[in-house]
Amino acid sequence: MFAVRNEDSALDIVQDSMMKLAEKYGDRPKEELPMLFQRIIQNTIRDFYRRSKVRSLWTTLLSSFSSGDEDEHDPLETIAIESGTYTPNTPDGQLLQSQLLEIIEEEIKSLPARQRQAFLMRYWEDIDVAETAAAMGCSQGSVKTHCSRATHTLAVALKAKGITL
Repeated sequence: MFAVRNEDSALDIVQDSMMKLAEKYGDRPKEELPMLFQRIIQNTIRDFYRRSKVRSLWTTLLSSFSSGDEDEHDPLETIAIESGTYTPNTPDGQLLQSQLLEIIEEEIKSLPARQRQAFLMRYWEDIDVAETAAAMGCSQGSVKTHCSRATHTLAVALKAKGITL
């Protein structure tokens, strides 16, 4: 069994699980509800950790380009690099990182529109599945599929260019 150490995340997981139980299984006999709830909460926790793993992978990769300032930094915008607020260790480092950013940005741009939209909303803007689905006008399953395909496509494209995550 997984443990969620962040209290806010744990409360969100419980709330999402309770909503799923009420929406999908509200008509079931009350004797079945505890077992159904246990299974739903386990699956919701697994989904939380899967999302966290993918989000962590991308944010770790992209955050390595930040300047270390306290201000928010968008690594896909190369303005900080061009304006001189970013100070890499060497000129070679700056060149390599700006080239890598350009490659990542181009690969994200080359994704199909729905995959790009889902990927950026979920992993860049940190919007949950339900809100992303509502904003995109599709089901939560479609959002998950778009994100999975986008992540796979980006990983394959970057690996083909010699970039390993």
